[in-house]
Amino acid sequence: MSVNTDAAVPELAGDARRWLALPVLLLGAFLPPLDFTVVNLALPVIRHSLGASSSAVQFVISAYAAAYAVLLITGGRLGDLLGRKSMFMAGVAGFTLASVLCGSAWSPAALIAGRILQGLMATLMAPQVLASIRVLFPVREQGRALALYGATFGLANTCGQILGGVLVSFHPFGFAWQAIFLINVPIGLAAFAGAWLFLRETRARNAPKLDFGGVVFLSLTLGLVIYPLVEGREAGWPVWMIAMLAASPLALIIFIRFETWLARRGGDPLVELALFRNHGFVSGIVMAAAFYMQSSFFLTFAVYLQNGLHLTPLAAGIATLPYVGGAFLASLVSSFLMHHLGPRALTLGFVLQVVGFSIVICAIGGVFPAGLVTGLGLSGLGFGTIMPSVIKAVIGGIDQRHAGLAAGVVLSALQIGSALGVALIGGIFYSALGQSETLNAYAHAMTHGLACNILLLALGGLLSLWLPGQKPISAP
Repeated sequence: MSVNTDAAVPELAGDARRWLALPVLLLGAFLPPLDFTVVNLALPVIRHSLGASSSAVQFVISAYAAAYAVLLITGGRLGDLLGRKSMFMAGVAGFTLASVLCGSAWSPAALIAGRILQGLMATLMAPQVLASIRVLFPVREQGRALALYGATFGLANTCGQILGGVLVSFHPFGFAWQAIFLINVPIGLAAFAGAWLFLRETRARNAPKLDFGGVVFLSLTLGLVIYPLVEGREAGWPVWMIAMLAASPLALIIFIRFETWLARRGGDPLVELALFRNHGFVSGIVMAAAFYMQSSFFLTFAVYLQNGLHLTPLAAGIATLPYVGGAFLASLVSSFLMHHLGPRALTLGFVLQVVGFSIVICAIGGVFPAGLVTGLGLSGLGFGTIMPSVIKAVIGGIDQRHAGLAAGVVLSALQIGSALGVALIGGIFYSALGQSETLNAYAHAMTHGLACNILLLALGGLLSLWLPGQKPISAP
């Protein structure tokens, strides 16, 4: 098997088999968000089938999210060092086997163990997708490839919302909730075979040894942030979780000092801190986190539809189609927008989402009831415009040899933003809801949550106005 260093993949020409490799990579990008959304609608059935407690059922989601978020940067760096194809295939194989474990789980503990393993394997798989796009495609084609990547997220969200309801409702091959995990098996097998045939091995030039100290300190830092954000609201924010959050800045300082010390000694740090001197890179990371805090919308809107409007899981999934459909369509044309508007494509996306969510507030509040579909559609169009554009803003100006690292950082920023959104905006939603179970109470809580999303999206729009032009940089 031939192995290319990043220097051997020409920036202008790209890899000869890149368009055959892209669908394979997108299958790998499809699996992690699909498995995050598809579980939501099956939780009541899982709880009844396994006799699980409410906290255990919640941990089925949060265990996956936490494991996935904490090691993404490490997974990206492993691709740079050991080979992106190798890590992608290992991640796909591990994710597929973990899905079988989840689908055959005999207890809540076995299911949670399978979910943790899924999250860990996703950290090997997901960063290689963005890193390979950055390395295999010439600059002029990266916008189109990233647009298809963004469309894959929209498609995964669509399938997750609809597929969860369909599989749980119709019990294919005699399976109930197990089918939501076993559906990953044929997808994983196709991705593994396609990677073997079409994906070229690439890795960073002069690949150094893995910085195990950096892995430990970075994982500790992210764990101190992610776990309380994911579990805090359900656990009632005990003192020890607050202490974890309070300790996270100290852990970050220790990590930065260790990486700086290692670099001064001529070692190879896990994270090239010089990348964070790139203003566009940092702005893109902040925008990505603020943008993805809207993940709380999927949680709160599902609660509003099922508990407030008393829709079935399948009907609730169908109700989100204007949003996820708009996101998918916008992703397909986002490369055209990025080519002609540059960073202003991001601004346009944020404006569409702010306007769309404002219309949804009016619809839920009874001011403009007929506007719900329109508002959701505009919000989805904004999402589909922003998603590939913000990723391009982060990784487009980074030297190829740090592609995996940059991909891990941006995916981590998205996951941290998601956890923050669920913890903070979800908390505001439930505080506004209180003990009431009426439709008016759910509508009131929903408008509070959406107002928070609008403020964060407006912040993202403002940041996009100051986004500088991107030039590839090399860390010293």
